[in-house]
Amino acid sequence: MSYLRTFLPWIVFAVLPSGSWQWGALAALVVAVVVIAQQRRAGTGWDALIIELGSAVFFAVLTVIAFADPHSGVHDYSAALSSGTLAVIAGVSLAVGRPFTLGIAKRTTPREVWGLKPFIRTNVVITAVWTAAFAVTAVVLALVAHSGHAHSATATIVQIAGFVVPMVFTVRYVAHVQAKAGQVAR
Repeated sequence: MSYLRTFLPWIVFAVLPSGSWQWGALAALVVAVVVIAQQRRAGTGWDALIIELGSAVFFAVLTVIAFADPHSGVHDYSAALSSGTLAVIAGVSLAVGRPFTLGIAKRTTPREVWGLKPFIRTNVVITAVWTAAFAVTAVVLALVAHSGHAHSATATIVQIAGFVVPMVFTVRYVAHVQAKAGQVAR
C-alpha cells in the first residue's frame, strides 16, 4: 500500500482527462502536499518521502506552466516528463546512496534490519529497477507523443506498464530475497 500512496499524485494526474491538464496538475499537486502532510504527522521521516517531495515540486512547476499556457507544447509531453522526472528522482536517490525504496521499506521492516547489507542491497536493486522502468517509460512516451499520439490508449498502456512492471518485480524480488534468507537461517 505504501507504493500506491507514494505514487498517488501521478495516478491522479494520469487518470484525469488530458483536456483539463491544468486541473489534473493542480489536483496532483494538492494530493502530493496532502500525502506529505499526512505522512509527516504520522512520524514518517523525510527519507521515506523522496518521491513525494519530488512529486510536489514537479506538479507545482507543471501547474504553473499549464495555467499560464493551457496550449503549451509541454502538454503533449507531460506524461513523458512525468516518467522522466521520476527516473531522475529515483536515479539521484541511488547516486547519493539513499535509494527511495529504502525509506518505504523501513515502514514495514523492523529497525534492527535497516542497517544490514542485504536489506540495503535489496533496496538498491529495487530502486534501480524502478529507475530503469521510469526511464524506459519516459523514452517510449516521448516517442508516442512525438508521433502525435500523446493522449492515446497506447500512451495510457505504456504509463500503466511503467508502474505495474516494477511493482510486480518489487513484490517478487522481496519474496525471493526473504525466501533465500529463510533458507540460510535454517
